[in-house]
Amino acid sequence: MKINEILGGVCAPKGFKAAGIHCGIRKNKSKKDLALILSEVPAAAAGVYTSNLVKGAPVVVTKRNLQDKKAQAVICNSGNANTCNSDGIEVAEKMCALAAETCKINRADVIVASTGVIGQKLSIEPIENAMGELYSALGDNSEAANEAIMTTDTVKKSVAVEFELNGVKCRIGAIGKGIGMVCPNMATNLIFITSDVAISGDLLQQALSEDVKSSFNMVSVDGDQSTNDTCCILANGLAGNVTITDKGADYKLFARALSYCTVKISRMIAKDGEGATKLIECNVRGGKNTKMARNVAKSVIKSSLVKAAMFGADANWGRVLCAIGYCGENVNVNSIDVTFRSRFGKLDVCKDGYGIDFSEELAKKVLSADEIAINIDLKLGKCKATAWGCDLTYDYVKINGDYRT
Repeated sequence: MKINEILGGVCAPKGFKAAGIHCGIRKNKSKKDLALILSEVPAAAAGVYTSNLVKGAPVVVTKRNLQDKKAQAVICNSGNANTCNSDGIEVAEKMCALAAETCKINRADVIVASTGVIGQKLSIEPIENAMGELYSALGDNSEAANEAIMTTDTVKKSVAVEFELNGVKCRIGAIGKGIGMVCPNMATNLIFITSDVAISGDLLQQALSEDVKSSFNMVSVDGDQSTNDTCCILANGLAGNVTITDKGADYKLFARALSYCTVKISRMIAKDGEGATKLIECNVRGGKNTKMARNVAKSVIKSSLVKAAMFGADANWGRVLCAIGYCGENVNVNSIDVTFRSRFGKLDVCKDGYGIDFSEELAKKVLSADEIAINIDLKLGKCKATAWGCDLTYDYVKINGDYRT
């Protein structure tokens, strides 16, 4: 199957419109803070969420609304997480009711999400006052919606693809936000995915739940897991393909296209980590099983010492071995190879668990790139995994030192 990237984000699939405006949650009027995504018809829907015991009220409400695996709209605000608030559930439910009333749909068919500061009351008033403007702005406005869900993100994160299922053109589009407090477990900060593929709700949930294991769950910016992590997908069936009801060829093709989108967003999130200057990709092969490969890769990109070394373009490969050693997997430390690679070249630094001679000049050059791969061979099996992270810079501390104020 050929997967072609196209423009349009969440508005690329048939029957989806989006909007993003400033409603007044944020003090800065130049920053959009309220987004809406609407399908012309009810859609199959699925979601994955944070497993943090401290959950934002929107997560609780969205999980309840998606029990029937159907949805038609997404409403999301930035600037306030609506988390740890005594009236949080009430506010999240009111957001659903406002979206439903404005869009003339069932309130149980609304996905609600919030992102921003934790523990501050979210006033419903600016959202309520802006619903007319938000609805009027609906159109081919995926970028505006993407901007409205951003917090400290420096770039919008969007992708869309086109592919064929038995000769029928189908599309998937996605927008996301994520830059700090990113170390997901079952999702990432906020990701909204749309598709015009016809697929059952049960299979859509299975596809998403399986996908995040090798995409969003393999991202870490700072090792902190958000309270509001939500990743949802709506598939409205307007492409006109034969409905996918089993895990046959069409399901596998759909899963491949979904993976293309989620991996691309995952890389964008890691590269745009708070204060980051470099994307770090850790590729592990030779694992006894997939779990081992994933745990090794994730341990390396989460290591503060590895991240700091990448920031300083220091080929301190011992920190990579150290991170592998505490990952919880029974690796053979005497069979590990490590190589650094970037667009500036390749640098072998470790063979069978021991250091090998290398040029410090070449090392500095290779590690000065804005995208660096750390390639690891465990030599224990045939399983592999990839994780994405970023370097640790002075700016990360500056950003998070006064995030609330």
